[in-house]
Amino acid sequence: MKVFLDKDFVLETDTAKELYHEHAAKLPIIDYHCHLNPKLVAENHQFDNLSEVWLSGDHYKWRAMRTNGVDECFCTGKETTDWEKFEKWAETVPYTMRNPLYHWTHLELKTAFGVEKILKPETAREIYDFCTAKLRTPEFSARGLMKHYKVETVCTTDDPIDSLEYHIAVKNEGFEVKMLPTWRPDKAMAVEVATDFKAYVEKLSEVSGVTISKFADMIAALRIRHDFFASVGCRLSDHGIEEFYAEDYTQNEIDSIFNKVYGGKELNLEEIVKFKSAMLVEFAILDWEAGWTQQFHYGVIRNNNTRLFNQLGADTGFDSIGDFTVAKNMSKFFNRLDINNQLAKTIIYNLNPRDNDLIATMIGNFQDGSVAGKIQFGSGWWFLDQKTGMEAQMNSLSNLGLLSRFVGMLTDSRSFLSYPRHEYFRRILCNLIGNDVEKGLLPASELAFLGQLVESVSYYNAKDFFKF
Repeated sequence: MKVFLDKDFVLETDTAKELYHEHAAKLPIIDYHCHLNPKLVAENHQFDNLSEVWLSGDHYKWRAMRTNGVDECFCTGKETTDWEKFEKWAETVPYTMRNPLYHWTHLELKTAFGVEKILKPETAREIYDFCTAKLRTPEFSARGLMKHYKVETVCTTDDPIDSLEYHIAVKNEGFEVKMLPTWRPDKAMAVEVATDFKAYVEKLSEVSGVTISKFADMIAALRIRHDFFASVGCRLSDHGIEEFYAEDYTQNEIDSIFNKVYGGKELNLEEIVKFKSAMLVEFAILDWEAGWTQQFHYGVIRNNNTRLFNQLGADTGFDSIGDFTVAKNMSKFFNRLDINNQLAKTIIYNLNPRDNDLIATMIGNFQDGSVAGKIQFGSGWWFLDQKTGMEAQMNSLSNLGLLSRFVGMLTDSRSFLSYPRHEYFRRILCNLIGNDVEKGLLPASELAFLGQLVESVSYYNAKDFFKF
């Protein structure tokens, strides 16, 4: 019987162990998509206790706690203490066995704090006090944790109207970890509510210095902000979409739709889809011109619980996998750009696992030899960010594309304790390859090359692909 979370955790064969310990484990981390708060990095925030760094904003944990019968006041409430919230989390942890939260929880305790005890009600107070004491020391500040995990670069997620003042401050201070912005322009195409869209465009006008009265003005303002992001080191965009939009449209139609919604009138569904289609193309061209990589996260149904959304707001744990038919529109969107040689480097992330093979074949349609792995199948995202999901993604990519050109893992997290997800991914990668060698499916004579492959997927491919 193997020991839980020992040095060979997840690694089932001698080859897997060699690949991980000799190649993957030593590498720094490039976290090219996350949701860290840049202000906390700029201020080198010192966390007050384990609940603050671990439970605040973590909707994964909140979902598990609610499912375990924990009252909402211990998840998002302000009337309970941080210790009381942690106590309820510790009561929930034993019931998360076989959920990725169980692995993540204990990996984070071990790698950040050196805690190897199992978290449960009987150990909760001891672990809480021990970790809290460490968090109040300089080594466990926001920047301290990044250095502890050998983080080299992080890319946050930022709206075009953001000032990026914290990114600039961190850069000017010479902090050894690069913190770069990522262009996330979802609100610029969110025309479902006319008043909200108009308010956003007015803010865009203010920060860009462009008087916006027509669609061309809005694109000009976005271009100014895009250039500003590039000046602060931005290399990637990111788009959170339900599905790919690729409706046919004319420029006159888009001009008219903009005038209508900016004038305060609600759009019909056809107009909404046409506008989103046009905006995705405009964004893609900006990225292509700048030499950026565009990312598309698609397939989520957000805010399913109206009652609790109204009470708690977005990103509180009420989203789920969506069921969208995407292949034709995805192909049409990329083809529209490729015809004009304006298709930027691209990463596609799906939330529905049924789309794994779809994406793995779709990306092959638009590889053009200009860049190795120009169109990428992104790592298992959100609900697929677990052992089974990562294995399925890598198996589809291996079967239908080139795993060796994959840009690897990211945290997609708001937490400074989430970096062990990179270790988890690397162990899973090494185990897949190691098992194939042991079974004779890959040649043991090529172990040196396989070691290079592991290093590339774990680190070097991302470094080269994004030009960090």
